[in-house]
Amino acid sequence: MISTIRTAYRPHSLVPAGIAALALLTILPALPATAAPAQDPAAPAAFRVTTPAERRTAARLDTLRDDPARLKAFFAALPKGGDLHNHLSGAVTTEYLIQLAGENGLCIDATDTAVRPPCGPGTRPAADARTDAEFRQRIVRAWSMQDFPADQSGHDHFFDTFGKFGEATRDRGKMLANVANTVVEQNQFYLETLVTPASDAARKLAESVGYDADLAALHRKLVAGGRLDGVVDEAVREADAADAQFRETAHCDTGRPDPGCRLPVRWISQVSRGSSNERVFTQMAVGMRLAERDPRFVAVNLVQPEDGESALRNYRLQMRMLQYLRTQYPDARLTLHAGELTPGLVKPEDLTFHIREAVHVAGAERIGHGVDLVHEDDWQQLARTMARRGVAVEVPFSSNKQILGVAGDDHPFNAYRRYGVPVVLATDDPGVSRIDISHEYQYARATYGLSYTELKDLARASLEHAFLDGHSLWAAGSARTGYRPVRACAGSRPGVAPPAPACARHLADNAKAATEWRQEAAFAGFERRQGGAR
Repeated sequence: MISTIRTAYRPHSLVPAGIAALALLTILPALPATAAPAQDPAAPAAFRVTTPAERRTAARLDTLRDDPARLKAFFAALPKGGDLHNHLSGAVTTEYLIQLAGENGLCIDATDTAVRPPCGPGTRPAADARTDAEFRQRIVRAWSMQDFPADQSGHDHFFDTFGKFGEATRDRGKMLANVANTVVEQNQFYLETLVTPASDAARKLAESVGYDADLAALHRKLVAGGRLDGVVDEAVREADAADAQFRETAHCDTGRPDPGCRLPVRWISQVSRGSSNERVFTQMAVGMRLAERDPRFVAVNLVQPEDGESALRNYRLQMRMLQYLRTQYPDARLTLHAGELTPGLVKPEDLTFHIREAVHVAGAERIGHGVDLVHEDDWQQLARTMARRGVAVEVPFSSNKQILGVAGDDHPFNAYRRYGVPVVLATDDPGVSRIDISHEYQYARATYGLSYTELKDLARASLEHAFLDGHSLWAAGSARTGYRPVRACAGSRPGVAPPAPACARHLADNAKAATEWRQEAAFAGFERRQGGAR
């Protein structure tokens, strides 16, 4: 069983003879150029050789064009890598949040906000939603994008939902059980989800220290007397409690564990970019120190609306904060919401530098959203830099449309691909958006005409750019250079036979490679079921 949260995945569960029941994948292929988008002339040529199984599966997909039910089933069954851009509280199904609110005795006030008991005048017990369908639907609409008019801007409604259901999100382990089960049922193999560790303790530390424009001096004040490590200790205890609650809720230690028990999960620490400078810096330092100390935590990210007044005013300062802290915590990883902006939402000058600063100053390894790419100064060179450095962009189509009204040809999806920037599909807040990752893949197919192999490579990219421990299964890990296996696993046949001894050792030593192997075995089975093995 794949260990959840704390321990890196060990591949002993990948190699038993039972894997041979999955279908043929003749080799780990070096991958095609046939459906690649037009490329930047400065980018290297793409080369991808398709296998017979891939061609048969692609033909099968083409036949489903006029069969909505079977097309939906195809995308539900498609292996879809990992979800790298996922906010835990926004990923939980709204119905489960309402259930948690009822179980914890919360009340719903006149603004449909969950508040603590007792339920005074103007409030109702959240538990009433169990039997009052009209009341339940009212909460669902307030806490999600359900029935939100498609012709209206969803920006404010989307972000307001978090304040409305926030009081119902205190059971982190229970929420993770809900989300992890969904991820596995969606045929994904890995999850990175965003939480705010030790929020109250970090706030109190920030308030006690105050702000100092000398970032090195500010950092010294935070660590003095072990105060920063004290907050990190609190975050570790918090994670331990969530881990235990998750395992109990998901029945992981019983004879009938939930599907989510076998999912590798890592936490990303959220930083509230709209907060005071001292609190932002403190949360950054906590997240980075935590990522170096606790393997369950892998990275730091900034959250809250990027167009907020404080977020805009302090954007460059926050990038410099991250730049400095990365010198203190070099092993912490960094993915940043950047470019979640459109013309009209902010002044034109605010569209010209956010992604650039995240990449060039903060040193982000992935970018979330990146919607304003073509408005950035010299955006083509920025895209080339991202491609050269392997800085991936996390694309959640539904939230981009709901929050920013950006979709189809207005989205820079094809621009990123044209310049060779790695792209991974993600859900962002699937509970709020009322979607799942299968919806995002099906949208990509319908909107951009992606071939089966392009969809497959998006799934591969999501694991290749995951912050998983160890080396990859791939010696060259991109659609542009070809997904070619490392020498130890060359000629291996996931889904047909156990790995050769050298490959088994590589998988045992590298959680990333082991998870990628597992997906390749799943692709072999999927392609056999969809296209047949001939």
